[in-house]
Amino acid sequence: MTRFTVFLSAGEPSGDFLGCQLMKALKLELGDDVAFVGLGGPLMATQGFSSLFPIEELSVMGLAEVIPHVWRIRRRIKETIAAIEKIRPDIVVTIDSPGFNFRVGKALKKCNKSMPLVHYVAPSVWAWRAGRARAIAQFLDHLLVLLPFESSYFLKEGLSTHFVGHPVMELGLKEAGDPTFRNRHKIPPSAPILILLPGSRRGEITRLLPIFQETTLRLQQKYPDLRVVIPTLPHLAEQVQSLYTLPAVIVTTPEEKFAAYRESRAALAASGTVSLELAAAELPMVIAYKLNLLTHFIVRRMVKVKYASLVNLLMNEEVVPEQLQDNCTAEKLATALENLIQDNKNKVQHMQLQMKRALSMLNAPEVGLSPSQSAAKRICQIMGIQKDIYSQDRII
Repeated sequence: MTRFTVFLSAGEPSGDFLGCQLMKALKLELGDDVAFVGLGGPLMATQGFSSLFPIEELSVMGLAEVIPHVWRIRRRIKETIAAIEKIRPDIVVTIDSPGFNFRVGKALKKCNKSMPLVHYVAPSVWAWRAGRARAIAQFLDHLLVLLPFESSYFLKEGLSTHFVGHPVMELGLKEAGDPTFRNRHKIPPSAPILILLPGSRRGEITRLLPIFQETTLRLQQKYPDLRVVIPTLPHLAEQVQSLYTLPAVIVTTPEEKFAAYRESRAALAASGTVSLELAAAELPMVIAYKLNLLTHFIVRRMVKVKYASLVNLLMNEEVVPEQLQDNCTAEKLATALENLIQDNKNKVQHMQLQMKRALSMLNAPEVGLSPSQSAAKRICQIMGIQKDIYSQDRII
């Protein structure tokens, strides 16, 4: 009989990856003594997880973009709370997606104050709306953060907070390339490959991919043998195909995406966690982003950081070129990418060195543990489980 039930709530692809890694680490700690229920995506499904409903319904970003989906999201919040109340797990771990998960957490704490509530991935209070740290300290019991500078914002509000490292360090993206990738996709050995990563939300793809296509057209005038690979998620492939009408290889699995990273010359990516993936693969990149006009009008007055890319934030300098909002044009993106595609050694080597330095800050604080294992050990401690390497687990 399973001794511990963990309710996981991951509302988008980045959370799905974190949830999958966390499940593996908790299984390593607890074996058959742990069971998982809740919300997750295809990666968590590989660990035997069955989601209460498709998390694609929750993958909406931006103030204006959320409005058409408000009633559906509110219904899903109620369903999630009802499921938690019925299952009564030993712990609830919400992962990223604060717009959804914090509403679940607030409602849960009103009706069940004793159930431990852990949130994995801090909201970016260092970027905008610092007052959120105080607000979430009122209903969260524990917070696990991925970036080393985040803890202080929440500890001063009295919230139990722990830096566990970033799971991008577990991807093994420095491994040797896949020599069969080019053959599989009929890409000549000498042709430079450009990776396009327009985001994991439909709104992002709609705004960015037409600009990325125009950027590619400009680059191919100078580099006619340039090939394009677009990694995306299976449920977004049709949208990508409809918006990007030039020849391109579209891949939908992590394995193919990572193989493409290792074979490519440069990447053009939407701002987000993917910049850390690219840094881990030592792939030179340009970061782009464009918000809905109404969302940008509201948000621009609140943002208090100089950079959008996590690599740049960690290093406090523009290691990776950023072209955002009005600067997110095909002309500026093509110019920024040219030096990378033609393999300008000074620019590329400096970028790769700084990316390595940024990533070195994201290891787990415990020597010998991965970030996911660090998170799993913290969750076990919260549940009152102490792993003793010399004896059986014991409840404390």
